[in-house]
Amino acid sequence: MHGQIEAIRAKALRALIPPPRLRLSEWIEKEIRLPDGLTAQPGPVRLWQFQRDIADAIGDPLIERVTLIKPVRVGFSTILTSAVAAFVANEPSAILCLLPTEADCRDMAVSELEPIFTASPIVADALSDDRDEAGRNTLLSRRFPGGSLKIVAARAPRNLRRHSARVLLIDEADGMDATAEGSPITLAERRTLSFPDRKIVLGSTPVHEETSHVLRAYAQSDQRVFEVPCPECGSFTEILWQHIIWDPDQPETARFRCPHCEGEIAERNKPGMVAQGTWRTTRPEVKGHAGFRMNALVSLHANASWAKLAAEFLAGKDDPQALQVFTNTILGEAWRGEGEELAEADLAARAEPFSLDKIPAEVLALTAGVDVQHDRLELTFTGWTEAGQALILDHRVIWGGYEDPETWQALDDLLRTRWPHALGGRMALDACAVDAGDGASMAQVLAFTTPRLRARIVAIKGASGMARPIIEKSATRSKTGAPRPLWIVGVDAAKTVLFAKLAQPGAVRFSDRLPEVYYEQLTSERAVVRYRRGAPVRSFERIAGRRAETLDTAVYALAARQLVTIDPERRRAELSSDRADKTRAGPVLKSEWMTRR
Repeated sequence: MHGQIEAIRAKALRALIPPPRLRLSEWIEKEIRLPDGLTAQPGPVRLWQFQRDIADAIGDPLIERVTLIKPVRVGFSTILTSAVAAFVANEPSAILCLLPTEADCRDMAVSELEPIFTASPIVADALSDDRDEAGRNTLLSRRFPGGSLKIVAARAPRNLRRHSARVLLIDEADGMDATAEGSPITLAERRTLSFPDRKIVLGSTPVHEETSHVLRAYAQSDQRVFEVPCPECGSFTEILWQHIIWDPDQPETARFRCPHCEGEIAERNKPGMVAQGTWRTTRPEVKGHAGFRMNALVSLHANASWAKLAAEFLAGKDDPQALQVFTNTILGEAWRGEGEELAEADLAARAEPFSLDKIPAEVLALTAGVDVQHDRLELTFTGWTEAGQALILDHRVIWGGYEDPETWQALDDLLRTRWPHALGGRMALDACAVDAGDGASMAQVLAFTTPRLRARIVAIKGASGMARPIIEKSATRSKTGAPRPLWIVGVDAAKTVLFAKLAQPGAVRFSDRLPEVYYEQLTSERAVVRYRRGAPVRSFERIAGRRAETLDTAVYALAARQLVTIDPERRRAELSSDRADKTRAGPVLKSEWMTRR
């Protein structure tokens, strides 16, 4: 009898002792389920070796901040959404997720969070008692027993004013521009100050070196790097792009060359290397802030094999825009803005014997950008090759006020002209962007472009901010509630792409018919970094005394190119046709204004 009493007492005592706390990585693999359609491997989450320490740092109560410099294809979204689920189920509290745009917020809620919440029973149970809150719950804001989850966009500072949070999760920080109230990241972090046990997780693909939020945060962390052992010598190494080699013009032979023993390691060894990998802390003196830096070279995704990454690099290495994307998203490195103050003489020296009246055979798409001035319209015609080269074919000036119908008729005639192409046919315009940004000419520009939308002749308005898309449909509506037929051009983003192309010989080519003043205006701005409300902001500024019409029209033509999708082989066949041109060619309006000094 006494033994039975002792057994009951021991059982009761064990019940009072909490079970050992699972590491977050262990909890994720035990409790989180991925539904069909969300991933190629639905079912229980299985983390890669390099993901486990990141998850455990997020779950460690002694670590206040976690920073991750991340490429694509390494599963950060899975870690982030699983961390949200863990806080909901285990530590109910105020959770705030900050993303760059409203569209990002909705995509995260619909495509990532809700499917995992539904498929994971422990999370579904934790949220099952939020029925009483149904009237106040929305897609981006929900309450549950003991806490709340809000997903907000960085573009609207008002989203951050009313919310306090113990847990702050920031994704794609480098896609967030400063607002009138300052850095949205700083504003969000201030909402956590009242919680002594706060948790701040910031992850991003780095974009520009001078203004990168994630690079600055990582510099303040303990700066961990992921290293793997060489199968031949056993030395641990962070795999970097310079360690990947392949035979000339054979990316399928890509392999890792160990910097210690110079052994060449085949792709088939990568899973074993990654499984034995470890994070090395390079600044152990920093406490409470775990920083992780990695690239896609250790990813075990099939589409992140060394051979596929080598092929991606070779396909984009001659295109500055594609090379920046590879650098940011695959290597997890920031882009350095070399060549962003250009010499007009260097560009003029590249002139070649082609023009709008003699379009080269490699040009397969034609766009134009129109700048509207009080007394004239200026437009640049740009040809585009299959490889992404830009050929500046001509710059025209149509004299006349924007309120004069004859000015717009002359533009219409010019845009409807079909131009002789070296393949034997004639080439029509594919798209045109007309600036309506000065406000005064908006009505006239919309009156011109709206009936021509099917021809991809669109009204545009420029907007600053490096994080903006080059072109996107405006979300504003008219007084009647109808969507406005207006497109927004991210001029800073477009100029970044254009200047990168201009800095690389061969990426932008010029007609020898362009006058000197064309190049003077094309190089009229330079990229600068200014501090605004304590945050570095990268933008373009005008060089004193210079005009910028040709730069603006080149930017608009670049934006118009984003609206065009062509089948290269079909386009070549069309341009090779010897069919008679039945389209009446409009007058070719030339002006001597561009040659004036």
